[in-house]
Amino acid sequence: MLFWSIIFIISLTLLVKGADGLLSSAEKVGVHLGFSPFIIGALLAGIGTSLPELASGIAAIFQENPEIVTANAVGSNIANILLVVGVSAIVGRKLIITKNLIDLDLPLLAISTVMFLGVVYDGVVVFYEGVILVSAYLIYLIYSVLQRDTGAVIETHGREVEEQYKKEQENFFNTIMRPFILFKEYIFLFIAIIALFIGATYTIKSATEISLMLGISTTLISISVIALGTSLPELIVGIKAVLRKKYELAIGNVLGSNTFNALMVVGVPAIAVTLPVDATTLSVAFPAMILATMLFVISGISRVIYHWEGMMFLLIYVFFILKLFTIA
Repeated sequence: MLFWSIIFIISLTLLVKGADGLLSSAEKVGVHLGFSPFIIGALLAGIGTSLPELASGIAAIFQENPEIVTANAVGSNIANILLVVGVSAIVGRKLIITKNLIDLDLPLLAISTVMFLGVVYDGVVVFYEGVILVSAYLIYLIYSVLQRDTGAVIETHGREVEEQYKKEQENFFNTIMRPFILFKEYIFLFIAIIALFIGATYTIKSATEISLMLGISTTLISISVIALGTSLPELIVGIKAVLRKKYELAIGNVLGSNTFNALMVVGVPAIAVTLPVDATTLSVAFPAMILATMLFVISGISRVIYHWEGMMFLLIYVFFILKLFTIA
């Protein structure tokens, strides 16, 4: 038990760090290849901090544990709202939500959640439903890119990101070391992909072993522990953003991540195999996700999420976890 617990912690850390390294290297390679910072920002914001969830889902398919996919996606969406938004609101004392997020991202989150629920309500996600979810995300991504101008992206990601892009592009055009720089970043990119793959594989493997030893379902571990672990990037981004008063980044990160989880994290594996949805996920996790999403949308419409709302979100999340293990 101790051995697999240590493996779980190490592999989860490797999974999160691998995702972070992959994003960083992909961003630099994109800049060095001459892609627009706007396009790079939009694409990375699309997959962003949800790479651990997607990698875990794919690893679960290879290890013949398909029920983990939807459980992890739902658990992660719950954690993103109740834990990440809750902690961010407490740390920042309040979260100010811009009109751009209310007009575009909140409705898109609501629509993607409704689509997700419509697909999984019968307890299974089949091939054509996976295609629908992935197609919906691609439409969402294109629509988001078309609706945002460069100024909005700069506001979202911070002025310092713009300056970083400019500096990197200048290096690209002015340095004679371009081939070496690209080679180094490709190496880092390859290492990050390997770390992501190994971390995801052993996260699922160790979680399965631990659940067997404890006599509980892997679904329960997925909704709680794995979902919490794969939501750590969102939590880190949220805390850093509110400390720098970048409220739109903190909120936009959660909105984008939850949309990605609902459409891509479930859609991509469903194209490969049929995904069963566990009874615990349907009876406990889905109602909690619906409640969390409704609270998030209602709070967002008010334009401000105060620290007391953050405390409420956090308490609801603790209650949800306790209820989950009590029922199980």
